[in-house]
Amino acid sequence: MKTFHLLLLSVVAPFLFAPPKLVADQPVLSPLPPPLDLDADRVALGEKLFFDTRLSGDTTLSCASCHIPSKGWADGLPLSDGYPGSLYFRNTPTLVNSSYQQFAYWDGRLNFNDLQTVVRDHIAEAHFFQADGRLVSERLRQVPEYEATFQEVFHSEPQYGGILKAVAAFVQSLRAESALDRYLLGDSSALTPQEVAGLSLFSGKARCVSCHNGDLLSDESFHLSGVSSNEDIWRVPERHITWRRFMRTLGVPDFVSLRTDEGLYFVTKEDSDRGLFRTPSLRGIPSTAPYFHNGTVSTLEDVISFYNEGGHDGVPLGLSSTEVGELLAFLESLAFENPPKAPPKMTSPTYEIRILGEF
Repeated sequence: MKTFHLLLLSVVAPFLFAPPKLVADQPVLSPLPPPLDLDADRVALGEKLFFDTRLSGDTTLSCASCHIPSKGWADGLPLSDGYPGSLYFRNTPTLVNSSYQQFAYWDGRLNFNDLQTVVRDHIAEAHFFQADGRLVSERLRQVPEYEATFQEVFHSEPQYGGILKAVAAFVQSLRAESALDRYLLGDSSALTPQEVAGLSLFSGKARCVSCHNGDLLSDESFHLSGVSSNEDIWRVPERHITWRRFMRTLGVPDFVSLRTDEGLYFVTKEDSDRGLFRTPSLRGIPSTAPYFHNGTVSTLEDVISFYNEGGHDGVPLGLSSTEVGELLAFLESLAFENPPKAPPKMTSPTYEIRILGEF
């Protein structure tokens, strides 16, 4: 019997104690796609509108209020501020390279392939800009510079459709590569030996690539993050009010008693989607802290620690302190190279008295 037990242990032990192996068809990383072919005049007009507060209901907010160039085109806050008098309940993602992604928002409720609708949602949504398209268009008609520019770009006076197209074009122009792109294209010196070791961990032992793959370092799918809840959503009245109004608008059942953000479930109402959130792109990640949909993880070191200790599935990665440093070095190498910057001295065109029939 003893011999049998030893024989059985010799057969089973490798499966019990060996590190997990990756599947053969492990997802791969890809360089960023080429820049989109965009109309330069439309992009220039969209840039001006992006920084203009006239697009918001009370003229205090611009797109750049939450998507701040110096903060990686995010805002550096755990949870977004939102429209004055209210506070939002999710973290603000970067807009850089967003034109290549499929879904907008953490719950994927809109599609980035229709970026004009995403822009319209930001202008019209009560907790973002709370503005009426007719009002915004009329404001721009009172500005001779806008009147002339819209005639040049769209051959019409300022209209809501043109506003959406111009802002969408500017967002599509926000593109930045990283050292990883040069490395993937054959420049072996683009990453340091430590960063290359981190890339190996990213694609292997750390299992990051199972969700963060492709050209965006995102599988464009939805997963259970497992991070703790941000209690400010229910502790701070302005956020709680926003939460309840938003859930009611989406038709979420029993939203009054909910005390967790269920992500994709709020859109699909499918129980299997509870707690699932869009996999964010890791491009530019050193600039976009804090992390996850609710900003509850402050640093990249904390993100690695979260997953190394078991993450959402309770299975530790078993990374040594040296390996943690290598993985961190690789993630930091994903910083935007030559990121798009705010234009110098961007000022909004001024209102002027108009003569009827002229611009």
